[in-house]
Amino acid sequence: MLWRALLFQKTEVLMGIAISAEKRVERFARVISKFLAYFGGAVLTALAFMTVASTIGRAFVGLQIGLGPIPGDFELVEAGTAVAVFCFMSWCQLNQGHITVDIFTRRLGAHINSLLLLIGNILIFIVALVVAWRLWMGFGEQVTWFSQPVRDFLGFGYKPFTNNTTYILGMPFWYSYSLAFSGAFSFSLISAFTVWRALNDLIGREP
Repeated sequence: MLWRALLFQKTEVLMGIAISAEKRVERFARVISKFLAYFGGAVLTALAFMTVASTIGRAFVGLQIGLGPIPGDFELVEAGTAVAVFCFMSWCQLNQGHITVDIFTRRLGAHINSLLLLIGNILIFIVALVVAWRLWMGFGEQVTWFSQPVRDFLGFGYKPFTNNTTYILGMPFWYSYSLAFSGAFSFSLISAFTVWRALNDLIGREP
């Protein structure tokens, strides 16, 4: 039938446009995700060196030579590890690096597996949005910026009396919250992209 042939041809053209746009967005997503991954790796490397230096310094405490552990080392490890984790999530999601169990799904065929991949990416996208939302609210609860109407508009909640800080270093909590939110926000965007990519893959497959 002529109308079926025209419809098929139009669908092929639209799929070609979608795939082309997907590749362009993916190149940009890889740049952002790779930068965040490198940043997270640098943070973890710095934390590892700091932990070694602090441990060595602790061994010299009794010698009275001016060496000792780095003050607040565990506070830096707690904050830095959380930031690094969120920096890695975008790269992991973009490359489908999550742990999967395919004992049962490997025999279901490519089309069903593409459908399952789409469903999985949608669920991850929802989780990423919730995590980013909660980090944003947590960030707002740690700062005293803006008037109350502006804070309500941004979803920051009531203004605290003072900025919350760590016990030893006095480091404001919003430092780690802001960096972690940046990683979570990127994770949300990458998750949205992978939903689109999985949908293109599903539509482009023959049933």
